[in-house]
Amino acid sequence: MPPTVCRDGPYGEGSIQLFVPADFEQHYFTLREHAEHRDRLERICVFDLLANNADRKGGHCLAGDDGAIYAIDNGLTFHEEMKLRTVIWDFGGEPIPSALLADVKRALTGALPRAVADLLDPREKKALVARARAVLKAGRFPEDTTGHRYPWPLV
Repeated sequence: MPPTVCRDGPYGEGSIQLFVPADFEQHYFTLREHAEHRDRLERICVFDLLANNADRKGGHCLAGDDGAIYAIDNGLTFHEEMKLRTVIWDFGGEPIPSALLADVKRALTGALPRAVADLLDPREKKALVARARAVLKAGRFPEDTTGHRYPWPLV
């Protein structure tokens, strides 16, 4: 994700992300067609599972001019109620790579990073830990058999 900083504004706390020069013709649905992007897209998918991202559209995955894939617009995240809505369902049913599971496990063994913990209320923190445990227990990317967990518009 691009560097993101918290700011206090006229309507309360918020955040701003660094602008990423990117090829704006590219998005999740074009990037997923290239095997070299799979690892990064899987990482974004796990982030969305943990953060309970309620709005991951295709256009929120950018191909930066530096060759990196960036996840942007992560504002609807960390709610205690399950609200996951994402376009990243292509990995459904597949094993989550062991390196990503190790990252999740490592995050569970320590305290949440202060920059995250300070922004979450106790219920949101508890829900985040529960989601992390569920990801570790399942060891697989979830599937959406309902078709209801897609944001609109898709890009």
